[in-house]
Amino acid sequence: VVGFAFFLCFIMSTGSYVYFQFVQQWPPATCIRSNKPCTKHRPLPIFTIHGLWPSNYSNPRMPSNCRGSLFETRKLSPELQSKLKRAWPNVETDNDTKLWEHEWNKHGRCSEGTLNQTQYFQRSYSMWRSHNITEILRNASIVPNAKQTWKYSDIVSPIQTATKRTPVLRCKPDPAHPNISQLLHEVVFCYEYDALKQIDCNRTDCRNQVDIKFQ
Repeated sequence: VVGFAFFLCFIMSTGSYVYFQFVQQWPPATCIRSNKPCTKHRPLPIFTIHGLWPSNYSNPRMPSNCRGSLFETRKLSPELQSKLKRAWPNVETDNDTKLWEHEWNKHGRCSEGTLNQTQYFQRSYSMWRSHNITEILRNASIVPNAKQTWKYSDIVSPIQTATKRTPVLRCKPDPAHPNISQLLHEVVFCYEYDALKQIDCNRTDCRNQVDIKFQ
């Protein structure tokens, strides 16, 4: 136990990662909060991948100091690119490759010792396929509705039941009623250091006691 604690402290002090955040976004909310209009005529009505982020507990949303190799499109097979275009589209522009490049260069290469570029995108796609958030919520009668609100637990509970793990919800202010409600923007799953075993997440960016809209 002492050895593991020392290892954990060493990893955190060096800025390296200790777990992964697999972040999925609700495209309509991404487009609402974006400073520029989305170029797609209708944002996809399914949760799509935002990124797979090597993280540490002291500052989960910041990337590590990465020295891995830069993104190369040729490392993604045409078959994988086809899958990613649905699972990991750039919802703010039509340039999907630009988003993949950004996510790998900023986050992915921090974990290159564990996942090379091809494995990073393959693993992300597998995570996306393993639990269909859109379907999980639909089965719990949680569907997009601009007039309805939910409590945090209303949304988390069916995901917990389906995955056997606790996710994190991230919200954005509701432009129409910023002090009354917030918009569901992202759902985050957490994975161990090797990106294989899902674990419980332990924090949230949604405001307590403020109703959540899913629209």
